[in-house]
Amino acid sequence: MPNFKGLWSVNGAIRRAIGPLRGHPNFLRLWTAQSVSAFGSRITRTALPIIAVKSLGATPFDVSILGALGVAPGVAVGLFASGTIDRTQKRRALIALDLVRAGLLLIVPAAALSGVLALWQLWLIAAISGAATMAFRMADVAYLPRLLAPQEILDGNSKLQTTEAIAEIGGPGIAGILIQLITAPMAIVVDALSFLWSALWLTRIDAEESIVEETSPGHPLADIFVGWRACNSHEVVRLVLIAHTLLLTLGGFFMALYMIFMLRELGLSEAIVGIIIGAGGVGALWGALIAGPLSRWCGYGRSMVLCVAAWALATACVPLAKNAGVFTLPLLFAQQLGGDGFLAAFVILQVSMQQALLPQEVQARVAAVFHIAEGLALPIGAFLAASLAIFLGITQTLWIAVGGTLIGVVFLGFSRLWTLRDLPVPAVAR
Repeated sequence: MPNFKGLWSVNGAIRRAIGPLRGHPNFLRLWTAQSVSAFGSRITRTALPIIAVKSLGATPFDVSILGALGVAPGVAVGLFASGTIDRTQKRRALIALDLVRAGLLLIVPAAALSGVLALWQLWLIAAISGAATMAFRMADVAYLPRLLAPQEILDGNSKLQTTEAIAEIGGPGIAGILIQLITAPMAIVVDALSFLWSALWLTRIDAEESIVEETSPGHPLADIFVGWRACNSHEVVRLVLIAHTLLLTLGGFFMALYMIFMLRELGLSEAIVGIIIGAGGVGALWGALIAGPLSRWCGYGRSMVLCVAAWALATACVPLAKNAGVFTLPLLFAQQLGGDGFLAAFVILQVSMQQALLPQEVQARVAAVFHIAEGLALPIGAFLAASLAIFLGITQTLWIAVGGTLIGVVFLGFSRLWTLRDLPVPAVAR
């Protein structure tokens, strides 16, 4: 049995995370690049709404537009740009996207200091930066299998996700301190510098990267169809894509109703709700640490099914918290700590599976298919939840989401995924 001593310590987690890839200089450069920018991104995510509300008098509707513009352009990037990413040098694309995001963010403090900052500028920056971030994620997914050996991919994804989890725990707090000390517009400068830091370390990677010559298709949607066909060409990837879409649709139920349920149905304060949600970052941290060991103990496919099952059971803690008395807060913390942990492990296993089972030359397009499924499933689920809640009530609607998730678990448990013991050697560019 592994030694879990120090699991809850951030320093201990970092030491555990270094592991066998400590002798891989190019991966360490990639990891160093993304570690700092992960913290920086949390600063901007916190600062932009504060600038909109406090400096520009934004309404709740204005802020909702700001949030939507940070996400929605990513769907367009997945539809129209994923093939271009697959056909270009990934490292160069990552560097260019870091520089684009740094330049965009520096507009905010410059405009604020000049007294010309306007809400439309924040909307435009959020939209372009959101699109660049989505392109960066797709290029990153496509680049990792080219940088690491087949047996190192899962470990690499686990390490990158560990950094994201630590940033989720500490990033908002750092953002709050910086905003308090130097104001929100100037705090964004720190995020811009983090992207420049990332670009600098990416330039130091000296691994050769081969690209398969491929003619750009004439139809603008042809590339996403390539990604779709690649996902459907492998039985296991197809199953996981179906489950991924179903689970995200049901996750949209919680996205729409969770905050209302906590504040109105349970009568919790905003501060308590924030602390509970913050516990999800701790959950994601231990989830990133167990993904690899769990796949070795249980088999790769079974570990994915078990992670989804554990996540589904954890989501039941939310509606169970209604009228739970003294058990209300323990149930809600259990859902965040347990559910987010197993969900993080599932995501790591899922991405590593995509990278291992499908050819390198279509990785960005495959990632785009999964991202588009997410971008469509979450709002559809949220709309269904809002409609059902009107007739059935919030608690009953959340129980429907839990039941639907368990159906997805049964679907995966009786599928080919359950018998997948190990991942084969990743397909290489032909």
